[in-house]
Amino acid sequence: MTRKKSLIVSMLAMLVSSAVLSISPDAVAAADKTTKYRVYQDNKLLTETQDYKSAEAYAKQFANSHVEQIGTREWLWHNYPRYKVYQHGYSTSKWEFATLDQAIREASKWSNASVRDLQGGGWVWNNYARYRLYQGDVTLGSSWEFATLDQAKREAAKWSNAHIIDLKDNRWVWDNIPQEVKAKQRASGNKIYQVYQGTYTQDGWSFAALEEAVGEALRWSNSRIVRTDSGQEVFSNVKKYRVYQHDHYLDSFVALDEAIRYAERFAHSKIINDSAPSSYNQIWNNYPYYQVYQNDTLIGESTTIEGALKFARQYANSSIRRLDGGSVIWDNIRKLQFWGWNGSSSDAMIRSQVTNTAGLDVVSPTYFQLADAAGALQDSSSHETVAWLKQQGYAVHPLVANQFDTALTTQFLADAEARKRFVEALVSRLTELGADGVNVDFESVAGSDRANFTLFMQELAAAAHAKGLLVSVDLPRGSAAWNAKTAFDHEKLAGIADYIITMTYDQHWKGSAEAGPVAGLQWVEEGVREFLAYGIPRDKLIMGIPFYVREWQIDSSGKLVSNRALLMKDLPALILEKNAKQTWDSRFNQYKVEYQEGGYTYVFWLEDETTVKERIAIAKKYELAGVAAWRLGYDSAALWQTMIREK
Repeated sequence: MTRKKSLIVSMLAMLVSSAVLSISPDAVAAADKTTKYRVYQDNKLLTETQDYKSAEAYAKQFANSHVEQIGTREWLWHNYPRYKVYQHGYSTSKWEFATLDQAIREASKWSNASVRDLQGGGWVWNNYARYRLYQGDVTLGSSWEFATLDQAKREAAKWSNAHIIDLKDNRWVWDNIPQEVKAKQRASGNKIYQVYQGTYTQDGWSFAALEEAVGEALRWSNSRIVRTDSGQEVFSNVKKYRVYQHDHYLDSFVALDEAIRYAERFAHSKIINDSAPSSYNQIWNNYPYYQVYQNDTLIGESTTIEGALKFARQYANSSIRRLDGGSVIWDNIRKLQFWGWNGSSSDAMIRSQVTNTAGLDVVSPTYFQLADAAGALQDSSSHETVAWLKQQGYAVHPLVANQFDTALTTQFLADAEARKRFVEALVSRLTELGADGVNVDFESVAGSDRANFTLFMQELAAAAHAKGLLVSVDLPRGSAAWNAKTAFDHEKLAGIADYIITMTYDQHWKGSAEAGPVAGLQWVEEGVREFLAYGIPRDKLIMGIPFYVREWQIDSSGKLVSNRALLMKDLPALILEKNAKQTWDSRFNQYKVEYQEGGYTYVFWLEDETTVKERIAIAKKYELAGVAAWRLGYDSAALWQTMIREK
């Protein structure tokens, strides 16, 4: 890409009359489509909108969604659940509810269920069993466990020789066993019930009647009863509810209620049920549900989303995770993408260029060009180079250009068969290469080709997306005042392409009538705002940054004589060699560099690590997807070390 051989010519080709320039500021402002709200599902960005009403309506289609204001990141609406149902320690997203009544209705369908208020620790409702029914020494698990004694008695009445154990202290509290049956058991001498404390037992702990064995077992903590004829455990007084603070063991209890009362005395406590499978044996805790991490380090927590947000916003690279499963509902880990154009198809040059970088994400070799109006593809791609780039971890989005030929492009865009031939050949070759996407750099396109260029992009994107390829398009800085008359329908292109790259450089170009910087910082920021005003989502917009300057030769009368492009990496040596003077130019927020030689004044506006940082700061300020450098090879390794610290 020769940036840009004729930007003014391109602009003139895209204009139909100077009358367009008379559009009033009010009319431009009225057309502002800058997005103001974002809709997320957890921390996944779903869409951006201009107005709040449509953002909320869209968010309501999704569970665990929220609407936030762009810039402040203030949450304006969310539908996160307040209550969650658990059975033992198991839960599911289907058991999350907005109201307590909804949660209780669901929990009531299950035994040993509980409801947690996610804005508080512990439970607000549970139906854990308080009584267990036996017939003889046999019980039927959860189906014979009951919340009340009356419920247990009603079921027991259906069975003979039944008894009920109060799970609060494991005492035998009721039975329907006739006294004569009990007496017969005691007199039989068949002492089949043996009491153990751990592995210890003694002769006097053998009983013919289960009720007597239970009475003895309750005299000893962590006791159990085993049938001697079968080896089966038929009763347990083991303290199965273990209380921890964090991972520090505190105490154990027979009764769940007693364990909860004890655990509530400590922050960050939890109760483990030893008798439950390890996958869900944590049945109670009072940990705050919303946890704040910086990278992977826990730094804070809150019982409310609002509290977690207030805390998390104070830290870079922070996230809010839910206690169950650690799912992330918000984060500010927003790393800019770094794109770089190669300006070459040479394997050696491309390898050298990317090796000099740090933090580069996407590489765009200059591989393809429109060869003729019939849609032939000029291809200088290298499978070997692409494979090497991907092995180094880069995404590869080769550039495709149009020779910057207005007449050729007009003929091509008007021919449906030519477009089809070109798109098929391009996508086929990209697929063969294993590329990740394609970067479209069609310049000097006539304004009259606006509809056809949009159609071409639709056709290319459809074919590329079908093969899993991303599509980006490079667009000149332009002006919102006359955008409607250019070849580029920004609003439609934003809905077609995956990324829009604004070429925010060549403010003053080779053919300019006056000296100036290639990209004054105010001019760049104005351009970003204009692109956003077209309605382009921030996460699709990539801002171009120059790695070059233009040096102007001026004679003694102040007339421009010539100009040339200088590479950023060469500037420090040039300034030193020429003993150049640097003065601050507040018009452009850059240093103006001047030196005298041969009766001429030479001037350029400095590009260095500081200006690159300031450009990246603009991308961050507007929360753009990334920045794209024109071009690799114009830079120093030190520049990339500065850039990576700004990601």
